Amino acid sequence: MLNKFLTALFGVAVFIFIITFSIGLPIYCRFFYYMQIETLNIPEVTRQDYSTIKAAYDQILDFLTLPNREFGAGVFSYTDAAEAHFYDCKALFNLNAIALIISSIIIVTIITLNKLKVISLKKPFGMSVSFISSISIFVFFLLLAFIVALDFTAAFTVFHKIFFAGKDNWLFDPRRDGFINILPENFFMNCAILIASSIIIISISIIVYQLIKKRKNARKGAEIE
Repeated sequence: MLNKFLTALFGVAVFIFIITFSIGLPIYCRFFYYMQIETLNIPEVTRQDYSTIKAAYDQILDFLTLPNREFGAGVFSYTDAAEAHFYDCKALFNLNAIALIISSIIIVTIITLNKLKVISLKKPFGMSVSFISSISIFVFFLLLAFIVALDFTAAFTVFHKIFFAGKDNWLFDPRRDGFINILPENFFMNCAILIASSIIIISISIIVYQLIKKRKNARKGAEIE
C-alpha cells in the first residue's frame, strides 16, 4: 500500500516539477528579458535607455521574487490598482516557488529510497511512473500550446480571468501605468514559448531516457535467459 502511494506521489511530483521549473525559467533567468529590451524596441517606445529599463524591470522582479520588498517600477509611473495586481502576482510566484521546492524534495527523497531498496516504486502498464507523467504533461501542453498559438491575445486574457477572477486591475492604462510599456505583449508571448518549449523538451527527454532504459533492461533479461 505504501509503495503504491509513494509511486502515485512521485508521479504527481514529477508532473508539478516539470511545470513549475519551466515557469520559473523566464522568472529567475532575467537575462531572458535583458536580451529582448532592444529587439522589442522598448527604448524607442519608452524613450528611456537600456540601463533605466533594466533597473525598472529588476525592481519589479525583486518585489515579485524576494521577501520584504516594496513594489516599485523605477522611473515609470504606476497606479494603486497596478500595485495591487502585482501583490496578486507575487502570491502566484511564491506558490510556484514553493511547489517547485516541495516537488524537488519529494522526487529526490523517493528516488533515494527506491535506490536504497527501502521502497519499491510500481510500474503501471510496465512503464515507470515518470514516463507516464511525462507522456501526460507532453500531450496536455502540446495541445495547450497549439490553442495558445492560434490566438495568444485571447489566451492571455483567459489566463488573467482565471487566475485573477473578479478583478480587472490587470488592465493597465499606459498613460498612468507607464511601466507597462517595458512589458509588451510580445515579451509575455516569448515567455509562453520558453515555458512550453521547456516542458516539451524535459518531457521528451524523460520519455526517451525511459524507453532506452527499458530496452537495455530487456536486452539484459534476454541475455540472462
